Amino acid sequence: MYGNILRATGTYQDSEIELFEKEIRLREARKHELLLRKGQIARTVSYLLEGAVRQYDILSESEHNVIDLHLAGEWFFNHESLVGQRPSRFFIETYTDCRFIEINLETIHYLTGKSLAFLQLNKVLEGAFQRMQFFDQSMTPVEKYRHLLDNRPKLIQAFPLKIIASYLKITPETLSRARNAVANGTIS
Repeated sequence: MYGNILRATGTYQDSEIELFEKEIRLREARKHELLLRKGQIARTVSYLLEGAVRQYDILSESEHNVIDLHLAGEWFFNHESLVGQRPSRFFIETYTDCRFIEINLETIHYLTGKSLAFLQLNKVLEGAFQRMQFFDQSMTPVEKYRHLLDNRPKLIQAFPLKIIASYLKITPETLSRARNAVANGTIS
């Protein structure tokens, strides 16, 4: 049933897919449910089937620093905490009601012990690290917004602009100017 999710990470035999499907856990979570609290150690990797999830830190009572956003069809987890097995510096929270599959770190080790093909799951870990590093590069607000439009346009439909601005590491006002510039074609 979830074989295509695994196949997206590499090549697997039918027996390996059956083993994966046997070991994963299907979960549902309500809107605004915390899946990982700041200070907890991340122990799971999840694949979002339905809904939207955000990863953030709290800057003040009314302001969040959005680290990453996720929609259906994407893996999500706290990379730094999971890989280093240290307390998370961020929260992971459902933004909407969600359905997802979850696999814990011990199970990933177990699967890898059964078949080295499961080492291909490392692509999931690498992809998350690359996404996190992307917005730390020096890009203009217009370039960031264009990149979002070209690569993850559904985020703009799923999340309010204040969250999108935080994700892009710009102010809502700067995002508004970038959106206008792109819409008007005034900045190339």
